[in-house]
Amino acid sequence: MKNRKPKQSGFTLIEILIVVAIIGLIAALIGPNLMGRLEGSKEEIAKAQVEMLSSAVQAFMIDMRRYPNSLEELIHSTDSKWRGPYLSKRTLPKDPWGRDYQFKCPGDHGPFDLYSLGPDGKLGEKSITNW
Repeated sequence: MKNRKPKQSGFTLIEILIVVAIIGLIAALIGPNLMGRLEGSKEEIAKAQVEMLSSAVQAFMIDMRRYPNSLEELIHSTDSKWRGPYLSKRTLPKDPWGRDYQFKCPGDHGPFDLYSLGPDGKLGEKSITNW
């Protein structure tokens, strides 16, 4: 019997490079689409939170016969007519970009203005508003 070397198996460098190139192409096609959806979902979250906060402000107005001076009054107040907290988690949420929601009463667009500055941090087209 002759000493035979066992047949070596494995991937060649070319095969590995082809697989890496395919993975890179897939990532290049899918990555931007996922990032766009992430930003879109942040906007949807902000819209839902603005609606929720607006509802809490309206409930406050019904009980107190006035609008709150700040969003903090939705969580705690010393007024005897206050029936809150008007937010179930007893905390004011931050917008999806980590900033506080802006509240102005009286508002420029209605009894009160409530908005998120959006992804760019400026009041403009990308802001999420209640008007």
